[in-house]
Amino acid sequence: MRAVQVVGFGRPVAVVDRPEPKVETPQDVVVRIAGAGICRTDLHIVEGGLEAAFNQRLPLTLGHENAGWVEAVGTGVSHLAVGDPVIVHPAVTCGFCDACRRGADMHCATWRFPGVDGWPGGYAELMRTSARALVKLAPGTSPAPLAPFADAGLTAMHAVRRLTPFAGTGTTVVCLGSGGVGQIAIQLLKILTPARVVVVEPDEARAQTAYELGADEVITLPAEAAADAVLDLTAGQGAQAVLDLVGEGGVPEQALRMLAKGAVYSIVGYGGGVHIEHLDMINRELTILGNQIGTHAELGELMALAAAGRVTLGTETFPLEAAAEAMAAVAAGRVGGRAVLVPE
Repeated sequence: MRAVQVVGFGRPVAVVDRPEPKVETPQDVVVRIAGAGICRTDLHIVEGGLEAAFNQRLPLTLGHENAGWVEAVGTGVSHLAVGDPVIVHPAVTCGFCDACRRGADMHCATWRFPGVDGWPGGYAELMRTSARALVKLAPGTSPAPLAPFADAGLTAMHAVRRLTPFAGTGTTVVCLGSGGVGQIAIQLLKILTPARVVVVEPDEARAQTAYELGADEVITLPAEAAADAVLDLTAGQGAQAVLDLVGEGGVPEQALRMLAKGAVYSIVGYGGGVHIEHLDMINRELTILGNQIGTHAELGELMALAAAGRVTLGTETFPLEAAAEAMAAVAAGRVGGRAVLVPE
């Protein structure tokens, strides 16, 4: 089968021929990929930015935003059948550790992260995962447009769920960035909280999309220069929550400046950092939340919202063979929503 692999850090990905994955354990499922979303994490992997964090060895088949149809199931799988449309939770988990028992799938003691940690991902025609990782979609669902919800959507859902205690009536939530994750986050903030949603987005097209998705205000400045504008908009008080989808350069420092007393800085984007002044943290009684992917239950809830048409995301499709070009387009900011690789 065809697969897209990282064959050298700092080099373009390559389309290669790989053996088809097979069912190996009773709980295995092989999924025929309909679409695989391109995440900025994939760009970081290609650059070598996650080599140490995940002990990556090359070649590595990318792809952790996947959806498709069940191709084969293990002998212990009774709730899925060949041909069922599914979306793939990014984590392969054990189901027995304390974290799994609590439903915190992404904290599984022995989890695997296909497409990131060496387990082959979904930039391919087929991928192997576990039955626990799959959310069954309604019959007749077209899986490809939903692929980005497996990570971009799931991360947004998890992050928004965790900041809701800070986002009550009369509060302001600032969303830094309105790419794929941001566009889903805006919609979820309007569905799950009564807060005023302010988006910081310098790109004119994305700013317009943010308005169309329900943002109450859009500040068309780079996130590195938006703190004063947020303070002006909140009469000098600051926002009760800042959702940082950028996380690079001077953005974290600006994000902290935007916070009101008792507020939360919720981090999704990464690549940068900020010095924490303990006295400031105490005086303003601030909270900092790091967000990984969400839970299996959150993915199921998100799919219900998507099926009801309450959460949408624009996608641009590319053939599998054009993976390198598609990733370059994402890196250059030429994709407004989410890029999806489609095997043909």
